[in-house]
Amino acid sequence: MWLVAVIWSLRVAGVFQGDLVNEGGWSLVVAFVVAVVSPDLSPEFLLLTFDAMLKTLAYAVCGTFFCVVIGSVGGVLSSQVWWQSLGKGYNSAWLVVRAILAIPRAIHELIWGLFFVNIFGLDPLVAVLAIAIPFGAITAKVFSEILDETPREALFALLNSGVPPGSAFFYTLIPQAFPNLLSYSFYRFECSIRSATVLGIIGAGGLGYQIYLSLQSLRYQQVWTLIFALLLLSGCTDFLSGWLRQQLQLPSRLDLNVLKLKQHSHNHPITSSPNLFLLGAFVLLIFSFWYVKADFAKLWEPRSAERLAGIIQDVFPPQWIDLNQLFFLSTQTLAMSILAMTSAGLAGIFLSFLAARRDTEMGRNLFIPLLTRFLLLFARAVPEPIWALIFLFVLFPGILPGAIALAIHNFGILGRLMAEVIENLDQRPLHSLTALGASNSQVFIYGVLPATIPRFLAYILYRWEVCIRATVIVALVGAGGLGRLLTEQLSNFDYQGLLTTLIIFIGLTFVVDVISTSVRRLLR
Repeated sequence: MWLVAVIWSLRVAGVFQGDLVNEGGWSLVVAFVVAVVSPDLSPEFLLLTFDAMLKTLAYAVCGTFFCVVIGSVGGVLSSQVWWQSLGKGYNSAWLVVRAILAIPRAIHELIWGLFFVNIFGLDPLVAVLAIAIPFGAITAKVFSEILDETPREALFALLNSGVPPGSAFFYTLIPQAFPNLLSYSFYRFECSIRSATVLGIIGAGGLGYQIYLSLQSLRYQQVWTLIFALLLLSGCTDFLSGWLRQQLQLPSRLDLNVLKLKQHSHNHPITSSPNLFLLGAFVLLIFSFWYVKADFAKLWEPRSAERLAGIIQDVFPPQWIDLNQLFFLSTQTLAMSILAMTSAGLAGIFLSFLAARRDTEMGRNLFIPLLTRFLLLFARAVPEPIWALIFLFVLFPGILPGAIALAIHNFGILGRLMAEVIENLDQRPLHSLTALGASNSQVFIYGVLPATIPRFLAYILYRWEVCIRATVIVALVGAGGLGRLLTEQLSNFDYQGLLTTLIIFIGLTFVVDVISTSVRRLLR
């Protein structure tokens, strides 16, 4: 069935029709690649790059802070166990909260950014809110799943002893789940770095904005300087986040089977090193709010309320534009996401085995894992719109360059997550197969693959949920789909048409979410 979907997606992308390659663009690609050996290292541009890097980091820190706050409150309120602890009269309340949080989660942060620009103008507050709101809703969903799968025997023991539900909840479930909640918070921070870069393209500043300007003006030496800075920022974040998880005995960035992860980790106390790390994170948070200088007073200014009220008034009633056009653009969006995730999944699976480091390999051959990890870091650090702009040098505008850009970015993320699955495999069954005389290939086929493929498929499906929203990003630079129509309507202040398109887009993301969640539940 998936093969049929891929063939259909290739047809929608126009692969079978020809005329996809712009031969005149190869000279630009060559010039871009050659420029890697001569980045712009002038003092003035290095100073500009450093400022852009700090701005991107500060946006990510501030956005993640509010994201975790929203996620913590929303995670508790959308968890089934919280309402169960209150009594039988609240059995369905968690579904209502989850339904409310599903709407901001379905809208990409870029759309939020463009929406807030119309209310607050080009203020740093736009980037902070655009990260905080959708990521907060996503974090609330994950936090609620972690809480629901945390052992609750101690909780009900306290409740039966007459302890108030709030006290019982926060003295039993939260301490058990805290390492996993903290680990996911740092994973979300890694995602915020990438989102802060993307939001720079719409004028928020930072590395994304500078890369976009330099690429548009064909200043490739500057582009590579900025890309190296982005790699440094992403690499440091990746390393520190991984180090903290190691200290907490949490081997995976994102474990979709949180029950197993929790059982492995909750008995380990937090040592002094992570406490020092958290102290440094607090200092970084204070610095970031100071450096960003977001004008939070605009949140309660009468002028902002008037603009918001004006937009709401202009939105209703929705304008039912050409349904044939909406259907066609929806098929383009779906086809783009299928092509992207199929390519990203296959490439991620292949490279994950090269990127994985196991204890038996330590001290022997680390060159291939390190090189592969750098390739994965490079793929996921560069934002999707930048990849799309590069491929638009040689491909005509359409969903194909968008699908390729999304595939490259997502295979960098998937490859790293899958490599952690391989690194954390239980080695005892593999040693047993070897002791019984199985060859290396037999151990791989009958031992490694059955243990990893279900987890790999779960990650691919999870990223498919993210990818369908990310089609909006590449649409900004020339890819098709509903994202292109959304950005055009926002730019033209066509709020009635925007609401209609947004309803269709949210409906499409819900369909993908339902399919992905259902299949992932079966894989468990």
